[in-house]
Amino acid sequence: MRVLVADDELEHRKYLAELIESWSYEVSEAADGREALEIVSGSVIDVVLTDLMMPRMDGSELLRHLGAEGSLPPTIVMTAFGSLEKALETIHDLGALWFLEKPIDVGALRILLTRASAQSKLAAEVRELRRELAFRGVLGDLVGGSPVMAHVFDLIRQVAPTSASVLITGESGTGKELVARAIHENSRRSTGPFIALNCAAVPETLIESELFGHEKGAFTGAVDRRIGAIESAKGGTLFLDELGEMPMPMQAKLLRFLEDFQFRRLGSRQELKADVRILAATNRDPLKAIQDGKLREDLFYRVNVFEINLPPLRDRKEDIPAIVDSMIRNLNRRHETRVTHATPEFLAMLHERTWEGNVRELRNVVERAVILAGEGALRPASAWSAGAGASAGRQGAPALASTHSPVVVPEPPSVASMNASEPRDPDILPVKVGMTIGDAERVLIEATLAHAGMNKTRAASILDISTKTLHAKLRQYRLESGEPGGDEEMSSGV
Repeated sequence: MRVLVADDELEHRKYLAELIESWSYEVSEAADGREALEIVSGSVIDVVLTDLMMPRMDGSELLRHLGAEGSLPPTIVMTAFGSLEKALETIHDLGALWFLEKPIDVGALRILLTRASAQSKLAAEVRELRRELAFRGVLGDLVGGSPVMAHVFDLIRQVAPTSASVLITGESGTGKELVARAIHENSRRSTGPFIALNCAAVPETLIESELFGHEKGAFTGAVDRRIGAIESAKGGTLFLDELGEMPMPMQAKLLRFLEDFQFRRLGSRQELKADVRILAATNRDPLKAIQDGKLREDLFYRVNVFEINLPPLRDRKEDIPAIVDSMIRNLNRRHETRVTHATPEFLAMLHERTWEGNVRELRNVVERAVILAGEGALRPASAWSAGAGASAGRQGAPALASTHSPVVVPEPPSVASMNASEPRDPDILPVKVGMTIGDAERVLIEATLAHAGMNKTRAASILDISTKTLHAKLRQYRLESGEPGGDEEMSSGV
């Protein structure tokens, strides 16, 4: 156990350090709160013993800073100016373990150090238990119990507590940013900012400003000072997505920054220093990108201290049920739906696809299915429209409902027939091969309207179209079928 003794009185600090070392503790010393804060930030401290009255930063301010950063160890506060009120404020408001008046009672101090050490050890065991549980199939928004994902989780667990740069590789849509966030959230920088910059999404003329920032008047249109991504990530993590798409001249400037973490805003001569951890990602093969002249070899070796490769979804299809279950919970909160689960038939349908768009494509399909279902279970019919959209234009990609096709009837029903009293399975849509796009659209619209209890506002929301468009479609169907009320349907506003 390591104890930090913070006291501006040198003789008293040395006395306490020697006394505590005689009890088999390791001891670090600080002359004031600011020095103590630096020691806690840079090393593992299990217990803090601090004076209240110190120059530069007193004990109360030290506790406030440590509490705000989420790194407050069990703390014993000492003062020569003690009072009951001050003791209560320090213990209850600032989170100190206990309060001791000078001169220190040696017996009381030893008892408190024993209790503080036990509390620190228990807290460390709880943190480790939570970390272990986090890596067993779920880590943030990353989900998967397959062997390949277990390996990814293990790599994240090993590299997260370090300050090493990490290169995350994998196809588009595999979740590279989720890995970066998991590394950040399980690191010592978790209380700091996480800043993500997509190098492919920023125009070449603006990427230097986005990364380093600029001063007012640095170029045409720079009407104010702008803080760049590096400066914004100070004390935290900077994630550079699609690093291989960064222009080569900018790669050279980034490499220069990574040598000493010093930079200048555009239009400034002042050297600034940023304490940031760099995580990068690319969907290219890094070695091929180097051969093609898309990635500097020296930059690659600078950021590739530790590499994590994310497998495509097609190589871990056993994770699909857990991923879908997690998505359903998140989407229910987002869309205020009440979907309970995915049926085995729905999951089997998903399992048959190759998922060229990986988890991102899967999320799009599941999100649309959740919106269409609204509540209850996700069945193959829930993804009918999603399957048509997801597979459109992709050569060789089967439609989502191709294997578990819904029951086919000769003609699409009308709104009137859908309101009939005979029971109808809401999860079966009467579509068939050879039906026109218009007829299929009509089936979907009328089925959704019936599912929404003829509430046109809710039906339009589920279909992701405006209420005006829905009214126009219904009027068209009534006119085509010769049903009365077409004009009234449009003018009623129902």
